[in-house]
Amino acid sequence: MEKLSYREAVSAAIAQEMRRDDSVVFLGEDIAAAGGVFKTTEGLLDEFGPLRVRDTPISEQAILGAAAGAAMTGLRPIAEIMFSDFFAVCWDIVVNQIAKTRFMSDGQCSFPLVIRSANGGGARFGAQHSQSVENWAMAVPGLKVVAPSNAADVKGLLAASIRDPDPVLFFEQKSMYGLKSDVPEGEHVVPLGQAAVAREGSDVTIVALAAMVPRALKAAETLQNEHNISAEVIDVRSLVPLDTTTIFASVTKTGRLVTVEENPRLCGWGAEVSSLVAEELFWDLDSPIVRVTTPHIPLPSADTLEDAVMPSPARIIENVLQMAD
Repeated sequence: MEKLSYREAVSAAIAQEMRRDDSVVFLGEDIAAAGGVFKTTEGLLDEFGPLRVRDTPISEQAILGAAAGAAMTGLRPIAEIMFSDFFAVCWDIVVNQIAKTRFMSDGQCSFPLVIRSANGGGARFGAQHSQSVENWAMAVPGLKVVAPSNAADVKGLLAASIRDPDPVLFFEQKSMYGLKSDVPEGEHVVPLGQAAVAREGSDVTIVALAAMVPRALKAAETLQNEHNISAEVIDVRSLVPLDTTTIFASVTKTGRLVTVEENPRLCGWGAEVSSLVAEELFWDLDSPIVRVTTPHIPLPSADTLEDAVMPSPARIIENVLQMAD
């Protein structure tokens, strides 16, 4: 094991796959000479050169148009959209071209393409640079959607995404870039579509994603120590494909479900998970399902306001205790 930050794990995964496969190329704004606006790609230009690590103009449409063409002609491109909010600028290419061309061409064109992006709040960037948009992507058939919660999963899931034959949107939670954790040395690949049991428990299941996972774990620790409530925490990791097997097994055991997500409440991924559990496990539930979300508002930039609206360990604990009454 080695200690890597979440941001260092990004470059470690890309380097691992570029060494393994000469068809992997990387393009985006400031990803080469500058090492990325979040310093997630330092050292890649020096090792792999300007033909495989390419700075682009400030044009999301150009980045994804070039990446889509590269994927169709046999390369395995990694494209970076600097902030996930900027998917709004190039969403047509993602939704109507990248997601659908394999289907519409009867498999004649494949899209082994990864689109990385810094996602979510907690870094005080304001409403236009702090959105959590993985639920946008989850709603589009033809896209895989991944969001890691720690450096080990960044490396492993990004490697698996690069190897995948289908387009993958890979959301990196920007407030976590500096957090360090143990990461396996050497080649590390984590299969897509497998949730992780981050903490075992018997009284309530807390399902979380990305930055909400450590908050759920902190809440679970307090629930155990101060209230003698045993919470099982599931790290979803991949929204598409979604590992319902792990989630269902946990809810069957605990009888209670709390989903914790950064998305605004309306149409968030937690609503889909809640719907699936209600449809499949209704008679196993001992209480109504609870969703902990961000309100349906633009995210504030002021630190106290941003902290107030995003799900916190305290709010998770409050909802679990209300459920237990």
